[in-house]
Amino acid sequence: MIKNTIQTIVLPLIVSAVYFFLYVPLAILMIFSFNANKFGYTWQGFTTLWYFKLFHSTEIWDAMYTSLLVGCSAVVLSLVFGTLFVFFASRFFVNVTMRSFYMNLAIPEIVLAVGLMSLFYFFEIPLGTTTLIAAHTVLGLGYVVPIISDRYKEIDKKYLEASLDLGATQWQSFRRVILPLLYPALTGAGLLVFIISFDDFVLSFFCAGGSTQTLPMYIFEMIRIGASPVVSALSTVLLIVSSLFVFLFISLRIKKTEIFR
Repeated sequence: MIKNTIQTIVLPLIVSAVYFFLYVPLAILMIFSFNANKFGYTWQGFTTLWYFKLFHSTEIWDAMYTSLLVGCSAVVLSLVFGTLFVFFASRFFVNVTMRSFYMNLAIPEIVLAVGLMSLFYFFEIPLGTTTLIAAHTVLGLGYVVPIISDRYKEIDKKYLEASLDLGATQWQSFRRVILPLLYPALTGAGLLVFIISFDDFVLSFFCAGGSTQTLPMYIFEMIRIGASPVVSALSTVLLIVSSLFVFLFISLRIKKTEIFR
């Protein structure tokens, strides 16, 4: 009786409360991005002025360009390095070093950020867009390598052996046989890395330097000088864009599961 009560009443209430505290603040943020009141959270009427100012702000567009540049670069580099590592490295070396990629996800991000910043200072590399791309690529490899490695292990090695027996080189087999089979995993990993890189603040704060500013850093600076409805409008747009990428990533994972079931 008690077990049934917990399963039917208590657990649904706890889950509902968790989702309530997660999504109600987001709903309030989206609602007040249309508030005409500039200096407070008292509702004074509906307006789209803050979205107009958002899309006509050169500073926001510059920060957006930097975030897109860093995110796309991190996706390309992490996918290229991760795929080549999984395919061309020996199985023993991949299995031994796989723990280091999981450690990349396990350790706090601020520890990784401080470590990378110290490494750049040690080699006297000036902080900027280049170091920021390198830092986000290191973070992305922690997601790309395990995803691609798991998918590569699922591929029947008879396809690769047949390609080699028919006279194809290892590179031709990789390009024409393995890559098409890895496409769902590559797409999903790339979307995941882009979402994480685009929304990342900690690595950007420590590895960007004073001349480079990403969109999360710009939002942080705006909040420091006072809450602005433009921040709410920008956060709403980012929330919608990130949600679309997340839904796309989930749909790709579901499609891959259905294909290889």
